[in-house]
This record gives sequence, C-alpha cells and structure tokens, in this order.
Amino acid sequence: MNKSELIQEIAEKTNGSKSEAQRFFDAFAEVVKDSLKKGEPVQITGFGKFYVQEREARQGINPQTKQKIDIPASKVPKFTAGNSLKEAIR
Repeated sequence: MNKSELIQEIAEKTNGSKSEAQRFFDAFAEVVKDSLKKGEPVQITGFGKFYVQEREARQGINPQTKQKIDIPASKVPKFTAGNSLKEAIR
C-alpha cells in the first residue's frame, strides 16, 4: 500500500473526503517528525512506538576499492510494533 492508497482507505473508513484525510495524514506525519527531531519518542498504545536511535561512528570498507572508510555517527528513525498490531497480523 502506498501513500495515496492509504489516504483513500482513511477517507473511506472515516466517511470523509480524500482532501480531509490528506490533511490529517500530513498533520500526523508532521507531528511525528517534529517530536523525533526533538528526540522525543511517539508512542501510540496498541499500535507502536516511533523513536530515534543513535548509531556510533564506525569503520567500513568501500566494496569497489576495498579501502577502509570512516562512517560518521548518525541518528536514524525507528519503529517498534505494539502488541495489538503484532496480534492483528499473526
């Protein structure tokens, strides 16, 4: 399912318009992004948890040249599914 299909499903399930569903989805995505930028996790009980994980700097190898390269530390978004979501797909 892609973004436009998801928005269509939201519109159908809420008996609303696609533009309204688009606004709600965009607002949800913006709130999650803003919270993660601040380093705050977003937990939706039963659905899951969005959070930021920090990766330490490390050394890697360029597969074409076989030279060692330094990979800088970074922050990456992560998602962990909640119990209700896990149960729903079993």
